[in-house]
Amino acid sequence: MNIQWYPGHMTKARRAMKEDIKLVDLVIELVDARIPYSSRNPDIDELAAGKARMILLNKADLADPDAVRGWQAFFENKKIPAVCVDARNRGSLKQVQGAVAQACREKTERDRKRGIMNRPIRAMVVGIPNVGKSTFINSFAGKACAKTGNKPGVTKGNQWIRLNKSLELLDTPGILWPRFEEERVGVHLALIGSINDQILDKEELACRLIAILRERYPQVLDARYGGEEASDLMREGTAAAVLEEVARKRACLLKGGALDTARAAALLLDEFRGGKLGQLSLERPEEF
Repeated sequence: MNIQWYPGHMTKARRAMKEDIKLVDLVIELVDARIPYSSRNPDIDELAAGKARMILLNKADLADPDAVRGWQAFFENKKIPAVCVDARNRGSLKQVQGAVAQACREKTERDRKRGIMNRPIRAMVVGIPNVGKSTFINSFAGKACAKTGNKPGVTKGNQWIRLNKSLELLDTPGILWPRFEEERVGVHLALIGSINDQILDKEELACRLIAILRERYPQVLDARYGGEEASDLMREGTAAAVLEEVARKRACLLKGGALDTARAAALLLDEFRGGKLGQLSLERPEEF
């Protein structure tokens, strides 16, 4: 399943980011805690060279806690501070301000030695589409400053947001990179909703999700859609057969009673994306 998606506006957004990054002290990169490897745009390392860095493992509440702790240590070992957050929960963001100050400690000290006091830290918030950048900014600010949505492409242009006297944030559109070299990267991005659903075969994507979950969390599908009579099928049947069972259990039916596997696929993907299948991670740091 070779998924590629790079709309033309992303080229323009990348050029704007390259220019604006000269204006900031810190680059805050949001990644999806369920797929921290696949949800990191490799271009960011090049664009942010020489800047202080920080990673927010967003949607940590939807991810496997053991995997999230491993990823946090993974980035810390690379000398990039990493904070686990749920952008929808303002309480989980309390640690971010301190982490920002720590990441910019050298810059603040240089300013102090030059007699520059109380200059706000200017941070650029970056990430792929639908990773939660605007939601994070709104929660962090405590007010609606940035447009949000549950689909990629809501933020169209860069916008500065002054949070307080010590911190200003630059919200940027979500951008991908021109080509995914690894097939699994495209699949993982599609699964979390960072690829436009309209270009996807949702039934094929749902079958990929079924295969991944059965390998990593073999009890999850049975617990959610199984039951005594479906347990063997959920564990050992083909992905297509499992999808048919999901359609049967959730009454996804066409006229005449035929199974509506397209609707079942959309339901399965929505339940995964919304965390209804449990706290699940599709990637672990030891794999990379």
